[in-house]
Amino acid sequence: MNSDKQATVDPAFAKRRWVLPAALVEDLYPQPRRPGGRTRRTARDWIVDFACFLFAVGIGLLSADGLDKEPDLSPAMAVADQLIGALACAAVWLRRRWPVGLAVAMLPVSLVSATAGGAVLAALFTLAVHRPFRYVAWIGGASLAVMPLYYWMRPEPDLPFLASLFIAFLLAVTVLGWGLLVRSKRQLLLSLRDRARHAEAEARLRAEQAQRLAREAIAREMHDVLAHRLTLLSVHAGALEFRPDAPREDVARAAGVIRESAHEALQDLREIIGVLRAGESDDGGRPQPTLAALDALVAESRAAGMKVALAGRVTDPGSVPASVGRTAYRIAQEALTNARKHAPGTEVTVSVTGAPGDGLAMSVRNAPPEGEVPHVPGSGQGLIGLSERATLAGGTLEHGPTPGGGFEVRARLPWG
Repeated sequence: MNSDKQATVDPAFAKRRWVLPAALVEDLYPQPRRPGGRTRRTARDWIVDFACFLFAVGIGLLSADGLDKEPDLSPAMAVADQLIGALACAAVWLRRRWPVGLAVAMLPVSLVSATAGGAVLAALFTLAVHRPFRYVAWIGGASLAVMPLYYWMRPEPDLPFLASLFIAFLLAVTVLGWGLLVRSKRQLLLSLRDRARHAEAEARLRAEQAQRLAREAIAREMHDVLAHRLTLLSVHAGALEFRPDAPREDVARAAGVIRESAHEALQDLREIIGVLRAGESDDGGRPQPTLAALDALVAESRAAGMKVALAGRVTDPGSVPASVGRTAYRIAQEALTNARKHAPGTEVTVSVTGAPGDGLAMSVRNAPPEGEVPHVPGSGQGLIGLSERATLAGGTLEHGPTPGGGFEVRARLPWG
């Protein structure tokens, strides 16, 4: 038994445990077993056991009243019949502990004692409730098979042989069918419990997967945003390092860009860390960029000292779906960041064209750099992220060197 089963049970059952069988309580509410591996009877079990005992005693008393009507039955045999019947009735209290053994023991008893008939029926009922159908088929079939022999040895004084046999068969089949019905209802309850537990587990896994995907999206946003800001810091800090004699206006402008970029990077980092701590998406934070923000991105890059030309434009950027526009913005942002790192001082051309139904095509191309291309650790990771982002949006992304020695990033996104 697993201890997590108790958490999956409907709390409404907690107040009604006494009306459930011990077998169900043990499975629904796992608890330490009593010494010897036995389970503790519930109030319902005591009521049912007492009812079965009274049923066996009642049938035994009715059968004892008819013993004096059997002409071939001696007083000693009648006493032995009643003694065996009393022991069989007492054995009914063992039906939960040894259902198969009790049912097998009742087979020979049913041949020699009429007063044990109620105990035999109680044993068959217990067998059908607590054991699989194969036990019911073998032992129940054997019990039905010995009935003709009993009524041949001890015929009923007031009923014909066939009538007596029919009534006995009907009682035995009814008791077995009732027991199988009770067992099937218990199995159905356990099956519903298992299905509920599996549904909760699947829901928990789906929630965890959704949270993981959201965190991966946040991580991509962190890379795209912070890489852009930190590259601006690196470029202007490098310029101040290698040009300490630059005019005061250039130094002031570079310092302003560094201060503004550091402030923006810190603000973005605070928002992302806050989302990660809350475990929620960043929908409640700052609005996500769309294609309409591309002009501001180009202006920011120009202010940082890049030579950026916006060659193609979309007539109505607001009509582009938000997810597609955000993907296009991130692609342009990462491509401009890469051009600033790997080809500083070159001219970069950004082109965005498209229309509804035709898709959105964009490209970011930079001219070949002058001199040796600087090596930046971790190169290529941003392009991998862009390819994944474009694929998730339903589009494609290609990148590579141009015939003239430059580099180009080309993307095509759906615009339905």
